[in-house]
Amino acid sequence: MIKLINLIILLFVPFLMAGVIKKTKSFWGGRKGPSILQPWYDFVKLVKKDFVISKTTSGVFRIAPLVQITSVIFAALFIPLAAGSALINVQAGLIIFAYTLSLGKFMSLISAMDTGSSFEGMGASREACFTSIVEPAFFMVIASVMALTGNYTFDSLKNILASAGSYGILIIVFAVVVLFLMILIEGSRVPVDDPATHLELTMIHEVMILDNSGSDLALFTWANGIKMLLIASLISYMVLPQNLCVGLSIAYYLLIMFALSVIIGTVESCMARIRMSHVFEFIFIMSSLALVVLSLVVARMFGG
Repeated sequence: MIKLINLIILLFVPFLMAGVIKKTKSFWGGRKGPSILQPWYDFVKLVKKDFVISKTTSGVFRIAPLVQITSVIFAALFIPLAAGSALINVQAGLIIFAYTLSLGKFMSLISAMDTGSSFEGMGASREACFTSIVEPAFFMVIASVMALTGNYTFDSLKNILASAGSYGILIIVFAVVVLFLMILIEGSRVPVDDPATHLELTMIHEVMILDNSGSDLALFTWANGIKMLLIASLISYMVLPQNLCVGLSIAYYLLIMFALSVIIGTVESCMARIRMSHVFEFIFIMSSLALVVLSLVVARMFGG
């Protein structure tokens, strides 16, 4: 039963998160805005539509959406969601999780370049550069916490306070901020990217999928939403109280997903997209905070 609930959350909550983000942006803009279920309606509409494939593309372009969604769903098997442990709970889960997501991103990058479009190649280049900075920061935070608890699975995230003592709250605060910035970066949200933009020269993720349409575009959009959910799930696992019953655990989890969606929508309403030349400076904030987490963990483990 718990596995079924987690599966339903994995498949449908990403659409609700996108809907809450849009509703929040509409609220701050003084508009009623679309329904929270509008992203789901858009997904169904795209799935029903036929797709157009350029003659210049190869088989890579055709299989990229399937590889992307498959890799994201497989990576989700290593992440504990609303209740219970991850479906696959192994010591090397962090490595497999990170590089399974990287496989999907790699396919999306070469799919964009496969079109022969200079704009899509430009977006792929930007995406690859940003990922090369984000990934080490993610490893530093999660691996540091795992080393601190002595358990190299994602279940160790819930034991930070018990293992870190007085350092625990600081580690959680900085780790949550790092993962939230990762949601903005990997989810292609403001201030790094803008999913609603139509200016090719400033686009990153959206320009990579300009040639995708119909069900292919739906899969890319869905995969991006699931990726945001997985990172948000790591945040929830750090802050959720321990020893909760299944019902309360699910309720708290959904509340955290709702709160994060509202915060993302608020950030996008209050901030403008930063200049492309300053995006790296913003991403390095994540790396700097990850180093702070690493320093706190080292101080706790070896004194200082």
